[in-house]
Amino acid sequence: MNFTEAKSYLLSLGNEVSTMKLGLENIRRLLAELGDPQNNYVKVQVAGTNGKGSVCAFLNSICVTAGIKTGMYTSPHLISITERVQIDGKEIGEDDFARLTTRVRETSERLLAEEQIENIPTFFEQVTAIALLAFAEAKVDLAILETGLGGRLDATTAANAEIAAITQIDLDHQNYLGETIEEIAAEKAAIVHEGSRVIAARQSKVVERVIAGRCSELGIIPVWSTTEIATKTWEHIDYLAYTHSLTTERGYYGQIDPLMLGRHQARNAAVALGVAEMLDEEYFDISQTEICLGLETAVNPGRLEFVDGGILVDGAHNAGGARALKEFLDESIARPIVIVFGAMEDKNVSEMVSILSPCAAKLILTKPNNSRAMTATGVAELLPANVDQGRLIITGDVEEALRKAREVSNSNHLIVVTGSLYLVGEVKRLLKADRGNAEFEI
Repeated sequence: MNFTEAKSYLLSLGNEVSTMKLGLENIRRLLAELGDPQNNYVKVQVAGTNGKGSVCAFLNSICVTAGIKTGMYTSPHLISITERVQIDGKEIGEDDFARLTTRVRETSERLLAEEQIENIPTFFEQVTAIALLAFAEAKVDLAILETGLGGRLDATTAANAEIAAITQIDLDHQNYLGETIEEIAAEKAAIVHEGSRVIAARQSKVVERVIAGRCSELGIIPVWSTTEIATKTWEHIDYLAYTHSLTTERGYYGQIDPLMLGRHQARNAAVALGVAEMLDEEYFDISQTEICLGLETAVNPGRLEFVDGGILVDGAHNAGGARALKEFLDESIARPIVIVFGAMEDKNVSEMVSILSPCAAKLILTKPNNSRAMTATGVAELLPANVDQGRLIITGDVEEALRKAREVSNSNHLIVVTGSLYLVGEVKRLLKADRGNAEFEI
């Protein structure tokens, strides 16, 4: 298959969430048939509800800065599926992606024909296998794996990572992971296995008890990350930039000025720092200077990112993400805000719009081009009763929403696109097309 054919094949497997089959039998059998590529390098698995992608980005930046040959696997992608598989900070090439997709597809279909597996591996399982193969071929020393959904039965857990990192846990994907915060925390904490090193973000006591309980069962003492934050305002921009002062048992990392925006990034930076210290203790040489530089230069596209024309995009896809975005807007943005909002129907959309709608001078609702997306009218029905209908605009698709946002905005407004990373990706593709590139992905 060429790259276009490889993408079409993977997409034919169905939506990566709605067709997901949680379980490890298929992916373990597939990886075994591929030679268990995951056994060729050290692995860090990152799980949690919010902050997984940022922790991966911080840690990847630290390790690349330290000269460690590093692979990183994340999801979802914004523009190209190749974003999911990076080696030393660069996306996998399209030809390599297509070649590995072909190998994984042929192996999957053969296993199914031989009745060694009951179902064809899912989109996420096959892309996970592609990433783990790519890292083995590239002879990486370290792979950073972002958990897709949950943890206990997620395909990335089959890699059996040496280090488990757990970020903030909140209610999300209840139809897959459980209705209570304790059930969800247990699913995510289950990435911890015998022999794991564990770093976890400080958070609610009920979640911490679940994580600590899982570790205790396995005789593991987890490391808890903590942060201190100092704030300063940069004069050449109209939002606050935060300097992070991070302290661990090994030392003080002060006055770190990250490129990633938002007060909440201190928590994510602290988790990445904890992992970096574990890697330095057992596997690699990582200096304090390299850690600081890596934290300062890390980027995570689609999260509090200013793009073309000063539009702010943020893939806040649950209530916790919405609260972090509102905190940033309240603290940092003084001008009127036009919000373009679209979300997946399996999310707590009612709580998300309740959190964000007070920030908007105009609220434009839309439906991302995704089979899981809620319609704009469906979102409108969930708005708080006190929302001024004069501030509300309902659109049929994202292109119309972006056009309306530009029509109602002037130089004094900030357009904010949020509610889903799928929406953010679609907007970024449209903006790329506006720049005259006709070969962008839909």
